[in-house]
Amino acid sequence: MPVPAPPASKIAQLSPREQEILRGIARGASNKEIARALGIAETTVKIHVQHVLRKLDVSSRVQAAVIALEHGLVRIPRLISRNRAPFQ
Repeated sequence: MPVPAPPASKIAQLSPREQEILRGIARGASNKEIARALGIAETTVKIHVQHVLRKLDVSSRVQAAVIALEHGLVRIPRLISRNRAPFQ
């Protein structure tokens, strides 16, 4: 079942740090990788992840990542040329 996109106001409720955490989640980074990239403790990242999930009213990192993509916090790079069919 698709996750309904939260209103933009829910994204606006995230602090700048929580938005950074959400970007890391959406890029598939682990808590440890996010912590290293931001120069903070892994336990701090875990707390931020809990806050992000609660504020977005979702129960998984995958749902949070989908919301980040839907709201343009991260972009998926184009992997397939417009002139070529996939997997050629």
